[in-house]
This record gives sequence, C-alpha cells and structure tokens, in this order.
Amino acid sequence: MIKKIVHYLNQERHLLFTVVLVMAGLAVFFYLDLDKHALHFLEWLELQGAWAPLLFILVDALVVVLVLPGVLLTMGAGFMFGIVPGGIYVILATTVGGSVAFVIARRFLATTKMARYFLYNPRFQTITNLSQRRGWGVVFLTRLIPFFPFKLSNYYFGLAGFSLRDFCVGTFWGIMPITFFNVYLGSLAADLTMLRSQRMDRTPLQWLFYGLGFLVVLALLIYCTRLARRMLETYLAGGKK
Repeated sequence: MIKKIVHYLNQERHLLFTVVLVMAGLAVFFYLDLDKHALHFLEWLELQGAWAPLLFILVDALVVVLVLPGVLLTMGAGFMFGIVPGGIYVILATTVGGSVAFVIARRFLATTKMARYFLYNPRFQTITNLSQRRGWGVVFLTRLIPFFPFKLSNYYFGLAGFSLRDFCVGTFWGIMPITFFNVYLGSLAADLTMLRSQRMDRTPLQWLFYGLGFLVVLALLIYCTRLARRMLETYLAGGKK
C-alpha cells in the first residue's frame, strides 16, 4: 500500500509543480506590474485587426520550432483573445510548429549521429516499434502528460517511423487539455487586470465561480494525465513483446 501511495505521489507531483509554478508566475506578473506592459503589447497586436490571430500563430509556431518556452504566449492568448479563440490559436500554432520541426528532423537530421542514437537506443526502441501500429495514439498520450519534453519530442517523432498524419492528429487532440488550462489562466489574468484598472468589485458569488472554474479545469487535467500514463504504460508493455 505504501509503495502505491509513493508511486501515486510521484506521478502527480510534476503536475502539481506545474500548477504552482504557473500560479507563482501570475503572482510575480502582477507584483512587478508587468500586466501594464503586457497590455501595451496586446493593444498593439489588437490594432493589427484581422492580422492579429495570424501574427500570434506565426510567432507561437516559431517558438515551438526553436524549442523556446511558450507558456507565457499561451497565457497571453487567453489574456487577449479569450478562452475558446485563444485556445484554438495556440493549438493551431503548436500543431503547425511541431509539424515543421517534425519535417526538419525527417528531411535534414535523419542521417546524423543524434538520429542513430535515438533510433537504436533500447530506451527509445520500444516507442519506435509502436510507430506503425499505434502511431497517433502514442503521440496523443505523450501530449497529455505534463513535463513530457514536448518540443524536443517533435524532432524525435520525426526521426522515428511515425507518419506526419499520425503526428499531426495525435498532437492536435493531445495538447488540448494543457492548452486550455493555460489559456484559462491567461483569461483569468485578463479579468483581474481589468478589475485593477477599472477598480471594479466582484461579488462573493462571482469569485466562487472563478474558483470553481479553476478547480474543474484542474481536475480534468489531472484525470487526463493519470489516464494517459496508464494507457501509455500499457502500450509500451505491449511494444516490448
């Protein structure tokens, strides 16, 4: 029983650490009044009119290709566009950027020493063996797990035997939970900034809805993460046979 509890805690601590880190980032964001600078940038982007979503998608996709941190951009999408449009833009940008990285690895890195290391290393061989049978499913499940090296894995999947179609399908659907979670936090930050700038008050009931919304999204994210880990372990166990 103790081993099971320890195993459970080890599985969930990375997700909880992610949540704490993001919330700490929000606290620093407001403490340093960075929200004012962010508003100026977002106002400039908003002035671009119909081009604003496209510009955002291009920049966010480039961040994925260059393996740069993108959490602030994701939250910025919620800050500026709202939960649903912002989430859609981030998902499109991440899928496009990941696909570009996938093609770069497939076309230009396939003959390098790094490629041979990944393709013939026993630790990665199991995943490679699953590329033909359960390609999109493996990609989908890895996307559901927080702290999985997402941007680096774009290049790995390109080096392995995964098809571009399986990669795109698995990425598009798999990144939805964590994306909408971060976008929701960005949207919440936008509401809090508006409250500060306009000195508006919220009723206790409205704050209750804010808190419940956060808890519901967090619970769904934890559930998806646990389910993805179990299914991926089953896939990997089958791939070793």
